[in-house]
Amino acid sequence: MEIQSIKNRFGIIGNSAALNYALQVATQVANTDLTVLIFGESGSGKEIFSQIIHSLSSRKHNPFIAVNCGAIPEGTIDSELFGHEKGSFTGAVDSRKGYFETVNGGTIFLDEIGELPLGTQARLLRVLEAGEFIRVGSSKVQKTDVRVIAATNKDLLILTEKGKFREDLYYRLSTVPIRVPALRDRKEDIPLLFRKFAVDFAERYKTAPVQLDEEAKNLLINYSWPGNVRELKNIAEQISVLSIDKQISGEQIRKFIPESTSTRLPMVVSGNGSLNGSGHDFSNEREILYKLFFDMKKDVTELKKMFVEILQNPGMAATHHDNYMNNLKELKPQETYQPIGQQTYVPSQPVVIHKNDHDENIDHHEEVEESLSIMDKEKELIVKALKKHKGKRKDASSDLGISERTLYRKLKEYDINE
Repeated sequence: MEIQSIKNRFGIIGNSAALNYALQVATQVANTDLTVLIFGESGSGKEIFSQIIHSLSSRKHNPFIAVNCGAIPEGTIDSELFGHEKGSFTGAVDSRKGYFETVNGGTIFLDEIGELPLGTQARLLRVLEAGEFIRVGSSKVQKTDVRVIAATNKDLLILTEKGKFREDLYYRLSTVPIRVPALRDRKEDIPLLFRKFAVDFAERYKTAPVQLDEEAKNLLINYSWPGNVRELKNIAEQISVLSIDKQISGEQIRKFIPESTSTRLPMVVSGNGSLNGSGHDFSNEREILYKLFFDMKKDVTELKKMFVEILQNPGMAATHHDNYMNNLKELKPQETYQPIGQQTYVPSQPVVIHKNDHDENIDHHEEVEESLSIMDKEKELIVKALKKHKGKRKDASSDLGISERTLYRKLKEYDINE
């Protein structure tokens, strides 16, 4: 069957090379019983490919069922797929056939296959290799003739490396892989899809279809579309319903396209805008705090030494003051901190100095190091921020430069009572 006739039959819009190749592979593999694994981001249209494969196969007159593996609780997914016997678990008041039994002779589409528990993966591998399964609570082996088409929006090879997906199942599923391109990889199809959606919504809502000017088209084409075709369809519907003017400009369409967001974690920046002056990116909150506390420790140690020298020789106070003021004048803004908070640092343990009662000079001094535990300092800053803002989490998290959710997690982690 020609690619264009398949597009017309299933309502597929687009002419990109990647889309056409994926459709070509689907039509070639359809009339076999090979297992197919469909890769693609969420919203890219993976399920339509499973329907194409089934409708062009010799099983087209037999049942087809789509199962979202991520939507079924782990405790019941074995029962859903393979069935169970009466009394096999609490609530099993009757025997029940699973999908592999009811769809015998047909096709089962397992979406989000990466969400399957490891135990269920072992059962599925047995079905693929031998066409056999056992109901939950039974010891009887049953046969089934079901073609499996699976889909995922995750990298299954990475999951296998992490021990979350069976490697043997991955290679058994991906006999024929089909990669559905993301919408940003088929930019030339975006105006066509939008126009189709706009016409459909105009018919539904009894109004004239919206039209895009060149700037609006370019904005749509250059947007990243993390939600793919599903997101484009949603935006087309919003514009069709909410726009009074049916001629859409770039300025109007900006109201409907989400702005890109970036992380607001605190970091060390230099005068030229690079991270830490060397391009190093602190992606971890504790790493940021560690860098901050390490620099604080160096400053405090210098202050300790200067304080001891002044006590030993009071005449040096003026000299230190002059040196300090000169250093401030010469200081270049190469490394400044975007503050986690405005708290003044106070050592957790003060310097202890022992003085001879019979002599104005210092006979002996002892320095007691303050705690350098990152967790202690992190907890100390959180407590100070909460006190400063009178227990208001939103204000405290903003002052600390972390999200309110992160603050809530750390309150639990450090057992901090507000």
